[in-house]
Amino acid sequence: MKPRQHTIAIVEDDSQLRKSFIATLAATDSWLVTGSFARSETAIPAIQADPPDIAIVDIQLPGLSGIECVRQLKPLCPETQFLMVTAFDNSDRVFEALAAGASGYLLKRDVPTRLLESLDEVLNGGAPMSSAIARKVIQHFRQPAKPDKEMYDLTEREEEVLNLLTQGARYKEIADELEIAITTVRYHLNNIYRKLHVTTRTEAVVKYLGHDV
Repeated sequence: MKPRQHTIAIVEDDSQLRKSFIATLAATDSWLVTGSFARSETAIPAIQADPPDIAIVDIQLPGLSGIECVRQLKPLCPETQFLMVTAFDNSDRVFEALAAGASGYLLKRDVPTRLLESLDEVLNGGAPMSSAIARKVIQHFRQPAKPDKEMYDLTEREEEVLNLLTQGARYKEIADELEIAITTVRYHLNNIYRKLHVTTRTEAVVKYLGHDV
């Protein structure tokens, strides 16, 4: 029996890069491309009608930007994860897309070597970023003082889970570190999201470290 294929949509205006994505994904048994789009305006209704597991979105698109594409789609497709690709490690744009609901990033120069690894990481609850982008995002997140957990009425265990989340740990890594089941990690994260009034891990990290979302 073949393993389940994960569905994926591509929103990228560079036709050669779109073809490269499709060829790389088609060479595996794990991914099924359900849509390929050059513009946000055509991608948004199609992805809303048939939400994929993951959407690859170029951060800089003609017309409606990739950031706005994610901002509009995330509430409509809450189970879809968004992996951004960008040619430039502009920290402001990166932070804006994270706050919009993106799950991670790749610089376009890293796509040939890290695409499949990054997609797997997103599926497993991770947040892939190139080292250059990660350093800039950390600088954005860094604050002189972190809010007290009492502000959000977090339990001690929720505080531990959230601290690991802010360090970029995946669900399995959090479970291993705290010696609890992955289902228990998800339970705590659901409580954390509810208390912080957020819907994604990125929003939770941003809010917890003192930024508005």
